[in-house]
Amino acid sequence: MKKSFKEADPRIFWAKERTFLAWIRTGLALMGFGFVVARFNLFLRMIQARTDAPMPPPTGWSMWFGTLLVLLGVLVQFLVVVDYVRFVSVLKRGETPEIKPSYLGIGIALGLCLVGLLMAVYLVANH
Repeated sequence: MKKSFKEADPRIFWAKERTFLAWIRTGLALMGFGFVVARFNLFLRMIQARTDAPMPPPTGWSMWFGTLLVLLGVLVQFLVVVDYVRFVSVLKRGETPEIKPSYLGIGIALGLCLVGLLMAVYLVANH
């Protein structure tokens, strides 16, 4: 016999709610960090403009890496909303949500590994 949403253990819902909010913070952090990375080259150019040192030509890499991080943050926000809505709909039907690995977490970790590797290659190549 299925339990109704009101009969389900509320700790399950609140645990998912905390996880949902943690993912929102993660997505916002990625977007904020991406913005900082994207604008870092502009910041360096402004600092050098105040001195008599010649400015290096802009490479644009920080803009690409920053934009990639912002888009990754947007993707996190979208996917976590989809996952949360799916989870709540399963609970409302009175079913027990399946236990599975956090594919979102795994995907984001792998995506950040890729961005980190690209940044490391860039730093070594331009040193």
